[in-house]
Amino acid sequence: MTNKVKVLIVDDSAIFRQLLSKTLSADPAIEVMATAADPYIAASKMTMQVPDVITLDLEMPRMNGITFLKKIMSQHPIPVIIITGHTGRDMEVTLKALEHGAVEVLSKDIFDEQAFTAEARDRICEIVKSAALTKLARKSITEKPSVVPKLSADAVLQFVKPKNQSFISDKVIAVGASTGGTEAIRTFLEPLPVDIPGIVIVQHMPENFTRLFAERLNSLCKIAVKEAEDGDLVKPGTALIAPGNRHLLLKRRGSQYYVELSDSPLVNRHRPAVDVLFRSTAIYAGQNGIGIILTGMGDDGARGLLEIKQAGGRTIAQDENSSVVFGMPKEAILLNAADKILPLKDISRYVVQLINDKRFV
Repeated sequence: MTNKVKVLIVDDSAIFRQLLSKTLSADPAIEVMATAADPYIAASKMTMQVPDVITLDLEMPRMNGITFLKKIMSQHPIPVIIITGHTGRDMEVTLKALEHGAVEVLSKDIFDEQAFTAEARDRICEIVKSAALTKLARKSITEKPSVVPKLSADAVLQFVKPKNQSFISDKVIAVGASTGGTEAIRTFLEPLPVDIPGIVIVQHMPENFTRLFAERLNSLCKIAVKEAEDGDLVKPGTALIAPGNRHLLLKRRGSQYYVELSDSPLVNRHRPAVDVLFRSTAIYAGQNGIGIILTGMGDDGARGLLEIKQAGGRTIAQDENSSVVFGMPKEAILLNAADKILPLKDISRYVVQLINDKRFV
């Protein structure tokens, strides 16, 4: 097969290098070009052949992963996937890695014997192939069909006619993002005023990382940001972020919005899934919903954004130039699901204008 994705695995564990190499090599669209026990060995191998994607551990001898990541991004940008443990220190460092340009983060927990299913193996390969399609990469990849069923939001929540909301006027802002989304969400949230309507967010991110991500945003933003808990109220001036590995659904009791967490099956191979959040927003907020789809791999959220639009809500997609990966927004645009296509820096300002527009009632 031509146009294989060439991968360099950098990890100080020989057992893990062997396991990851075996997993990736089983996919006919991927070639493990080399493995390295530390960044110095990796740099030496890169002088002989440049990879399309690098998988990188954070804690290694001689040079840590963050330092190596900075060098890669400043000298020869290559898509980097962080694969690390999930200790508290690692979680904080991983958030820094995303800030410094890593395109994705995976926890080594996924490789535990009980968790390492065919679905997990397929997801890892798909992430590697998708990473090669970021703006940092220049190759076109021929992807193999996935052997794992790709479930829709129907697996969690059947679509029904939007609930009557003529007696309420409170708006809800639903945001979905994946690769590149950690910084995109920060850029969106930071300028928002404290009286902005309640916000619910799905960012594709592993378990245990979302709490620190929320805490970091809470320290930077005027509004309050927290990892969502089951039953949390959706209130003005607050953003709730879906916990890793749990779906986030918007619900309504009378005139009050709240969130529900679910362990239902993966949707679009994700949990949390943007389509699940957006569908619940279409049903329970209807014309009071504002859906925003940001940078990310794949098509999660595209159909859900269309459902918000069809329910009478307003919809926004990030444009190609400002997206790290123009996958999710592109698919939404192709479905004609977006009322507006905007650069990332303009989205928060537009949302504030929209909220203050008396025609949006």
